[in-house]
Amino acid sequence: MPSTAPPPLKLYVEQPPKPQRPPVEAIGSLPALLQAFESATGWSLRYEQGRTVKSSGKHGRFFPLGPGPDGAAGGLRLTARTARSSKTKTPPLAALETAERLAEAISGVLDELQRTRLALGQREAELASCVSVSPSTRDEAHLVEQLQATLRGAGEAVQCQAAGLYLLDEATTELKLRASWGLPIERLAAPARPLKECLPDLEALLGHAVVLENTKLIPAWTAPEDFSAAVCVPVSSPTTLLGTLWVFCRETRDFTDQQVNVLEIAAGKIAGDLEREALLRDGLEGIERQAQWTAAGRLQRHRLPPSMPLFDGWEIAGRTVQPQGVGSVLYDWFCLPDGGLAWTAGESLSRGLEGALSIGAVQAAIRAHGQYHRRADAALQQVNLALWTSSAGDQFAALAYGMLEAATGTVRWAAAGGPSIVLFHDGQWKSLTSAAPPLGESPETEYPERSHTLQPGEVLVVYTSGFRKTDKAQEPSTGEEGLVRLLAQNIHLPAAELAALACESLRPSLAAPPPADSALLVIKRLPEKPSDA
Repeated sequence: MPSTAPPPLKLYVEQPPKPQRPPVEAIGSLPALLQAFESATGWSLRYEQGRTVKSSGKHGRFFPLGPGPDGAAGGLRLTARTARSSKTKTPPLAALETAERLAEAISGVLDELQRTRLALGQREAELASCVSVSPSTRDEAHLVEQLQATLRGAGEAVQCQAAGLYLLDEATTELKLRASWGLPIERLAAPARPLKECLPDLEALLGHAVVLENTKLIPAWTAPEDFSAAVCVPVSSPTTLLGTLWVFCRETRDFTDQQVNVLEIAAGKIAGDLEREALLRDGLEGIERQAQWTAAGRLQRHRLPPSMPLFDGWEIAGRTVQPQGVGSVLYDWFCLPDGGLAWTAGESLSRGLEGALSIGAVQAAIRAHGQYHRRADAALQQVNLALWTSSAGDQFAALAYGMLEAATGTVRWAAAGGPSIVLFHDGQWKSLTSAAPPLGESPETEYPERSHTLQPGEVLVVYTSGFRKTDKAQEPSTGEEGLVRLLAQNIHLPAAELAALACESLRPSLAAPPPADSALLVIKRLPEKPSDA
């Protein structure tokens, strides 16, 4: 006689659910609408379920609607109204063509309403996933307790005696028991199982539920624990495979489709708990990083010179553009012991947080060495040596450092890495930029000192490479050429307005990409006031 024993292995392939429209009968105003139609036209309009094709005749017509929750199609049936009794005469009917047009319009409105309600349900589900999470007040053990409670509930729901959660490692090559119920606590210390040797887990990770009704009959499909029957379902999110959920039974037995569905629901809950915990951790870390980033940006702003120095006949101003809040550029000025004014502008050749740390070290070094060096080249060489000795050979900076003698108008400076230096007078301009290696490239680099005596009305502008970058997709007025022309046309403005105007030129349109970190320094000798005759 042929064996009637149940098969020892079952695979359940999960099909993705299809979105279902809410039932037409759930529209509360539909009966009143159909009754009003009948009273107005003398034709009967009724909803029928199960129709799939149009049918028409001299007594009516069928207008189909989309499928309902159970997948069955339905529609509105237009027919001639029958008399309620033999003594009641049917009132004259409206023209069939008129009734059909009205019925077709009503069916279109109902169909559109159903699609809107379906879309609303989908959007509400999407919004539910966007609810912000907040840290739990429970201790760190709450996740373990939550997983154990889910495993216990899943196991007891399908009359099993043990359950285990096996998660993949980062390389997705091994499965390790991370939480259990009904298993010895020592099992958590067992080594991970190589994934390539776990056929049931591999099949489950493909999206199938694996049911082993008798584990002894299929030795190749070994369960991770010694039980007579077991079920393995995947634990995954829509984008990530996390591992597998096993439930174990001491007796050989079958599992119904409903029991497998319960386990899949439990696996989905576990996946949601794990992902929520990961998102919460990442969110808290992101908030902490953002707070640190904001504090770093605030520190950089506080290290900028607070106000313009009080020198009669002179104006000095600077601006930075740092789209990310923390940048790799600087401008600065400070008073010297002999009454002069030291100034500097430059940038780190690194970007982001690395560049911000590097330019901060450069600013501290130039302030320290500028206090005792009376020559710009000597101070810059000391800064170069400090940057070279304090880095691993991968930190470079472009910097201009100078000194101003307010009484004579003499400006002396040295430059490294080629920051742009431009002299303006009477709408004309002249480049004073000189090529030189950046700071930090070699301890033996020398940076020659240059000088110029600013006459009344002349302006010296120093700016970093961010002003020289031109986007070819933008107007030709951007970039260094456009900047110089813009400043030359507005050289009569105060130094602070010139600096602000230059920084605004970096934002030609809202559609343009964010500008690069940039810094600019303006030194202006005011025109002489006409003497009273």
